[in-house]
Amino acid sequence: MRYELFYWPSIQGRGEFVRLALEAAGAEYTDVARERGRDKGVAALQRLMRSRKLSRPPFAPPFLRAGRLVIAQTANILQFLGPRLGLAPDSESGRIWVHQLQLTVEDLVVDVHDTHHPVAMTLYYEEQSAEAKRRAHHFTRERAPELLEYFEQVLQANGGDRGYSIGRRLSYLDLSLFQVVAGLRYAFPRMMNVLEPSLPGLAALHDRVAARPAIAAYLASERRLPFNQDGIFRHYPELDGG
Repeated sequence: MRYELFYWPSIQGRGEFVRLALEAAGAEYTDVARERGRDKGVAALQRLMRSRKLSRPPFAPPFLRAGRLVIAQTANILQFLGPRLGLAPDSESGRIWVHQLQLTVEDLVVDVHDTHHPVAMTLYYEEQSAEAKRRAHHFTRERAPELLEYFEQVLQANGGDRGYSIGRRLSYLDLSLFQVVAGLRYAFPRMMNVLEPSLPGLAALHDRVAARPAIAAYLASERRLPFNQDGIFRHYPELDGG
């Protein structure tokens, strides 16, 4: 099957978690909003969101079109793709477990976003910088350590720096944890310098994922957008409490 990914063309954002899964599996896909031509570009993304032909329209990107299915929400997309791309456990209990952990990743992503937009998405950062500093203080001192230590415990229970998060093969959760570590290193370098010595499993997982041939090729390509100040992971030095 050839998949169509719909996401904003200039940021990694939540769409990157889906891109990583597609790239790792060598799946055929089109990043629709980044393409030119008929039925491509941002207009195609917006047109699908407004379509009255869909009985189950998506609210916001990312969403994935797979045949007649249009699937929204990052964790929901990955739950769908995981078994089809060989990136999820074979057992039902394993698939529930990896989805549960992915939902926890989504909690962390919301926390990261809210460090720079704690009041409203429609306000500029500069209009809520005071609230952002307060929110980021709690994130860097409490929430991030709590969540990262939880994922470290999951990794250690599965073999630590010798394996993956679930079993002995790559899952979409591993790809998501790679993105979390990479994003936090960009957005909160001082915080990560403090925390990473106590997170050897996560650091090793990041490196293991980055070294996989398909991912290494993707990271070196133009398809991998750089982190920037419009995405989820943004670097504001004043928010990086360390």
